[in-house]
Amino acid sequence: MKDPTNALELLKSQHEEVEALIGKIERSEGGHKQELFVEMADKLAAHATIEEKLFYPSVKARQTEDALMEAVEEHLQVKRLLADLLDLDCDDEEFDAKLSVMKEEIRHHAHDEEEDSLFPKVRRLFSADELAALGAEMLAMFEEVLVDQPRNNVPLETDRAARI
Repeated sequence: MKDPTNALELLKSQHEEVEALIGKIERSEGGHKQELFVEMADKLAAHATIEEKLFYPSVKARQTEDALMEAVEEHLQVKRLLADLLDLDCDDEEFDAKLSVMKEEIRHHAHDEEEDSLFPKVRRLFSADELAALGAEMLAMFEEVLVDQPRNNVPLETDRAARI
């Protein structure tokens, strides 16, 4: 069984959860669609926060620097789409189109850039104990950030990519 406190496993499970929520949103209507969107928006915002404030700075090394710079730029694109979505009603004709674009951006970022490229480099640079300690710290921050409805901060984070 995989260690759920391992930083890489934690991030991968969060990627899967956000993608699953997007799928549910796509299949839902009305109030339930809005509830699912709010849940997804908060989890996505909290996920981006722990990556930008803990994970990326912790794994920054010569071998990962280019990937991390690209990652924060991809986060910026997703935040801009999420900010647009937060301004729309779920039944607005633009909502589903923007959600679809955001889904593709997330899929590319999570799988192609992080899981397939960045994570293998991080596995080579860090011990299992280091990844477990980082994962525990990230999980604690995620749970703390999630309580404060982090989606509300997203529109304030769309001017430029996060500094790492």
